[in-house]
Amino acid sequence: MARVGIEHPFPIQILCLPLALAGVDLIGQARTGTGKTLAFGIPIVQEVDPEQLEVQALVVVPTRELCLQVASDIDTAGRDAGVRAVAIVGGRPIGPQIVALTEGAQVVVGTPGRLLDHLRQGHLRLGALRILVLDEADEMLDLGFLPDVEAIIAATPAHRQTMLFSATMPKAVVALARRYAKRPTFVHAEPEGEQATVPATRQLFFRVHPLNRFQVLCRILDMPARDRVAVFRRTKRGVERTIKGLVDHGYRAGALHGDMPQVIREKVMRQFRKGKLDVLVCTDVAARGLDIAGLSHVINYDTPEDDRAYVHRIGRTGRAGAAGVAVTFVAWNEEDTAELIRRRLDLTDEPVHEVYSTSPLLTELFDLPTVEAAAEARAAASPAPERRHGEQAGAPRAGADAPAHRRPRSAARRRRRRRADAPQAGTVAAGEQRPSAAAG
Repeated sequence: MARVGIEHPFPIQILCLPLALAGVDLIGQARTGTGKTLAFGIPIVQEVDPEQLEVQALVVVPTRELCLQVASDIDTAGRDAGVRAVAIVGGRPIGPQIVALTEGAQVVVGTPGRLLDHLRQGHLRLGALRILVLDEADEMLDLGFLPDVEAIIAATPAHRQTMLFSATMPKAVVALARRYAKRPTFVHAEPEGEQATVPATRQLFFRVHPLNRFQVLCRILDMPARDRVAVFRRTKRGVERTIKGLVDHGYRAGALHGDMPQVIREKVMRQFRKGKLDVLVCTDVAARGLDIAGLSHVINYDTPEDDRAYVHRIGRTGRAGAAGVAVTFVAWNEEDTAELIRRRLDLTDEPVHEVYSTSPLLTELFDLPTVEAAAEARAAASPAPERRHGEQAGAPRAGADAPAHRRPRSAARRRRRRRADAPQAGTVAAGEQRPSAAAG
């Protein structure tokens, strides 16, 4: 771990590792960005026998992006020990996953739907399982996931070790979790009364007019001192509207939501991690567990529905001790929800500022250039080849994800077009000459 730059444990790791390594069942709660993955990943690596080609540890996660990240983190931790983790997610071809499972994967990280598919088809066998982990357990045990999770747990041996982790753990979820664990130890890494959010993250609430909200977003994105930014919207349609506006205004932005094909989601995330895109407009599919270095700001374009969603969204910044900024827009019909979040998380010391895109307060808080200077800077920074009208950064140039009015012609239409353009019998195509008698 030291070779990859991890030398000092976080509180959740200090508290959990001795218990987890001793085989104790755990319910672990800690702020976002404080090392929960390695709190269960290291015990998995220690316990798994690399010579035994059977599934010995199973980690169940709610989203595909988090699945790929957790599998990568466990691979990193287990590299010297010869422990290999396989990611099992929907939206990817099932064939390579079947091959990986039949060849002998010691650790499987997966989303509930695809894990159930492999269980029912007999490719995933859990008879030798030693450790079961539910990551983001409050989401995993939510009503939407509960039947799938219960079916997966029913396929595991009764003598397994069970660990559940999340940044938020309501009492109802803890009570439900106790059904699956044997006398679990509840480990809470922060003292009672501590904020659920990271102190290094500055949190701002702005009262904005719905018709001016996009312009306020653009002004904040013009700040010179930012790195990458995640913009959260409540709906997929909202993501599409916002991403189109940002791309049309010259921002290097990509979209992420649940209706996108998995290959496109992974491509957008790769470009965002590498800095080719510096704005990610997303639904809450990106709010759980993702660790992206250099994410300096989170903007809640729509007020989160409750304090749990708020904690997970803003937890994408200010991770691992770094500083971050979280901005939440509050429309007139969202004021009650925002006030409830502020009271529950003890954030009422900071007033809710009313701002417009022309407000001097924005310029003062974010050291903004003029609108003209910001537009010139964007134009100078992206002299890339012109994109077709309406095309999104990070999306394919053609195909099912392109806007409908730019989709390529179907194969049948192309064939009809070629036949119409082809020279008919008895006619001469342009540029041809009729064969002469002498030539014959």
